[in-house]
Amino acid sequence: MATAATANNTVQAEIREAKGKNHARRVRKGGRVPATLYGAGQPPVSISVDPKQIGMILHSATGHNTIIDLQLGSDSTKTMIVDWQRDPIKGALLHLDMKRIAMDKMLTVKVPILLLGEAIGVKLEGGIMEQVLREIELECLPNDIPASVDIDISQLVHGQVIRVKDLPHGGTLRFLTDEESPVAHIVHIKEVVEAAPAEVAADAAAAPAEPEVIKKGKQETEEGAAEKPEKSEKSKEKK
Repeated sequence: MATAATANNTVQAEIREAKGKNHARRVRKGGRVPATLYGAGQPPVSISVDPKQIGMILHSATGHNTIIDLQLGSDSTKTMIVDWQRDPIKGALLHLDMKRIAMDKMLTVKVPILLLGEAIGVKLEGGIMEQVLREIELECLPNDIPASVDIDISQLVHGQVIRVKDLPHGGTLRFLTDEESPVAHIVHIKEVVEAAPAEVAADAAAAPAEPEVIKKGKQETEEGAAEKPEKSEKSKEKK
């Protein structure tokens, strides 16, 4: 399991004397990203960094939890990226917030949960794996921040639930998410049974016939019309 410390990176930073939106635009046009460095009881500092270096860190296994050696002049500071903004259309980095960290003090971070293997409930029972919780909040020393919390699900069957308390952890790692929170389980989709053609035909035969009131009325009208000529002939005979 990779940790934030093993993915350590060095980033060169430069002080930004000016502030404001116009200055930030000029920094971005110059090929750098404006950032703010704060924390450790020191005043915030406006800096700029290389967007390519930051992009590689954000796309690494440890992502924003990566511990960065920030080089600022002759000083080196351990930092982490705590927030970042991107252009909604182009996706380019617009601004960063970076925090100074102490390697001997506990940090609160969120890391992804990875499910490893193929569950018996999926492979043999025809179920579907549902991952309810995809990241977990935890507390640990900077050197112990994991890239992810991994758990083997190969023996998971229908009816079992993996909870936070079942996730592996060690060292200074302490889960802050409720230990009873479900992480993953197997679900089954109920099948919709369609009626067979024979059953549909039987239902149609059992349906009540439509009343023949209109048809009967039509026949009576025709019979009445047929009787009229006969009455006419009898009246002629009397005359």
